[in-house]
Amino acid sequence: MIAFVSGQVAALAPTTAVIQVGGVGMALQCTPATIAGLRIGEDARLATSLVVREDSLTLYGFADDDERQVFELLQTASGVGPRLAQAMLGVHSPDALRLAVSTGDEKALTAVPGIGKKGAQKLLLELKDKLGSPLGSSGLVGTQRVASGPAPWTEQLTAALIGLGYASREAEEAVGAVTPQAEAALAETGTAPVPQLLRAALQTLNRAR
Repeated sequence: MIAFVSGQVAALAPTTAVIQVGGVGMALQCTPATIAGLRIGEDARLATSLVVREDSLTLYGFADDDERQVFELLQTASGVGPRLAQAMLGVHSPDALRLAVSTGDEKALTAVPGIGKKGAQKLLLELKDKLGSPLGSSGLVGTQRVASGPAPWTEQLTAALIGLGYASREAEEAVGAVTPQAEAALAETGTAPVPQLLRAALQTLNRAR
């Protein structure tokens, strides 16, 4: 198993980071939040989880070991594969997921694309004794995470766009363009889906160029 990769960031895409390790470019599937913390040309260390399938080898990258551990624990629940586990971490932090499961917050789980009401109920039962309690104050979910100043989703989205090579002004304009979509999602689910917002923001930027 590859526990982590360390090296220079060679390329970034909305869901992929390429890390140069010993002259080889390792492609890692990452959440937008993890991508947002990377910069092309700078050194990075990402915890990793290798998923082996009959027709593919996929390496998933994480900001830290805790995120990687939660990613692997989520997959112990029936019906949860690596893509859905990554989608869950794309919407919620590890502690937010712990809090959602420990408090039976069905709404927080249905905010993840691909999880319906019945699926959320099943996951809450299966994961209850696996994820444990939140490790810190970052476990707040939904509207509890909204504080004064910029919303967390705006910071994540802006950082991700800048990490992908866009100027600060371009990133801010793109964030403004998808704000109505984010506010609608917040009103409905209490969570702004950063992966979907990132794709929408990129479409806005591509049309503008």
